Amino acid sequence: MRILLVGEFSRLHNSLKEGLLALGHEVVTVNNGDGFKNFPADISIRARFFKSKLGNIPRQIWFRIFKYDLALLEHGIRFWMVSKKLKNFDVVQLINESPIQTVSKLELFLLKRIFKQNQKVFLLCCGIDFMTVTHLLQKKERYSVMNAYFENIPEAQKQFDYFFDFIAPPHQKIHTYLYENIRGVIASDIDYVAPLIENKKYLGILANPINTDKIVPIENIISNRIIIFLGINTGNSYKKGISYFEKALEIIQEKYSEKIEIIITKDIPYSDYQKHFEKAHILLDQVYGYDQGFNALEAMAKGKVVFTGAETEFLNHYHLHEDEVAINALADVNYLVEKLSYLIENPKEMERIGKNAIQFVRKEHHYIEQAKKYVAVWETN
Repeated sequence: MRILLVGEFSRLHNSLKEGLLALGHEVVTVNNGDGFKNFPADISIRARFFKSKLGNIPRQIWFRIFKYDLALLEHGIRFWMVSKKLKNFDVVQLINESPIQTVSKLELFLLKRIFKQNQKVFLLCCGIDFMTVTHLLQKKERYSVMNAYFENIPEAQKQFDYFFDFIAPPHQKIHTYLYENIRGVIASDIDYVAPLIENKKYLGILANPINTDKIVPIENIISNRIIIFLGINTGNSYKKGISYFEKALEIIQEKYSEKIEIIITKDIPYSDYQKHFEKAHILLDQVYGYDQGFNALEAMAKGKVVFTGAETEFLNHYHLHEDEVAINALADVNYLVEKLSYLIENPKEMERIGKNAIQFVRKEHHYIEQAKKYVAVWETN
């Protein structure tokens, strides 16, 4: 099959591409690199002019006056320039409801062109979109990535502005068009099942594909200090509950200063992020999750002990026990301190969890096996 993967946020499409290529399919990715993460693309629509020194000046002025980013417009223009090449694919998959990341009218225009030029189009639900925001605002879950918003934390509110873009009238037109025309929507992990479960276009959950052939496990053996790594993306720190990790680390630093080394980074490229977590024994990923995202899974495949979403729903789905493959992170500083303290004082537990994590990712997330599942869904819908 000829397959077009549009958009990228977590390296999901790049890993899926690797699995599909191994199966003999022809695959093309088109995306903007997702900002500082700088993910690769076969066809890049990254904003270059408005992120250059020359273009950044009018970009900043325009944003202050009109409150939208000209770099988004450039994404759309660059996609339009290559759109004639993006045709006659057997399958197109969109990373989410706004895979091009441009202004709404242009996004809709370009998506319509993709549908017109290709046979089957599928949608992924692996982040914020109309369905997830609508669901989260109903407060049906025990907690969610919107906790900080609901708690009216003043400095957090700006991080949630873009959530409401997905339920505003301009985006609702995109959402409606997509759900009228897609063959189906796929959830990438348990966090996205609840918003979709009653939707007639929902095709099920397909776990994140991880290229474990490229990831060399590192034995979590403690020879000196235990290294704890927290990589912060300041744009979504409240969404992930990072402040709970930061407060817990302050206590842990004081309590175990001679036994540990703490590494904290902010907004670094994905390649640099990988270098840091390779050195770490423990990785702090996110508090507000029921299942693991891409960064957590890649760290688990390395044999790290990851504090992330590993809730009861996840354990039941994969028939696992508590603390078997990861530590379920909660919005409770004392709980996080207790869990970290136990690991620091019982390093053999880190070895056990790390080995289990490697086997779990290989079994449930292997990129070729997951690619086979995607192909099966595409072929039967």
